[in-house]
Amino acid sequence: MSRTRVKICGITRAEDAAAAISAGADALGFVFFAKSPRALTAAQAALIIASLPPFVTKVGLFVNANADYVREVLAICSLDLLQFHGDETPLYCESFAKPYMKALRMREDIDLTAQLAAYSSASAVLLDSYKAGVPGGTGEVFDWERIPSDLSLPLVLAGGLRPNNAGAAIAACQPYALDVSGGVESAPGIKCADAITRFIEAVSAADRRED
Repeated sequence: MSRTRVKICGITRAEDAAAAISAGADALGFVFFAKSPRALTAAQAALIIASLPPFVTKVGLFVNANADYVREVLAICSLDLLQFHGDETPLYCESFAKPYMKALRMREDIDLTAQLAAYSSASAVLLDSYKAGVPGGTGEVFDWERIPSDLSLPLVLAGGLRPNNAGAAIAACQPYALDVSGGVESAPGIKCADAITRFIEAVSAADRRED
């Protein structure tokens, strides 16, 4: 059976990390962007990461961060993957000697082919909803039909995902992974264990149908 991976983003508490892993999450996201309601410090993230079992991918999310700040976080936190949500250049993304994922917001005039070519060194591309002035976490779904079927990088789908539309997202896009944050929360930065479980169950059910 093909399996869609799941990343639970915006983790701020050890108990939420534990709930996500218990439910079957493949990756956890930690937001290092001060303007986000899900932001945490490198020291806070390091404490959570230290409590994690093996084989869980730890992802650090940054938005137009100073390169020295990224290196400072990397010195404190054991991150496996960097996720860049701003206007970072390919050269910048490559400069940390870590696998990275580039988030692209699906604005009307985006040239996906050109963007994917520019960031060909990325491990994956994350496609998210576009909202002016908001780098991510909009809670809004974009038109999945705009995604070409022949993307040159693995697709991580984000934007307005929740337990009741995860299956439809998989049926429409066959993504490598789904990235969810607000759709499994009881409040910004506070995850709901039941919603996480229902989300991952919906993903598993959709994978079975796709097979």
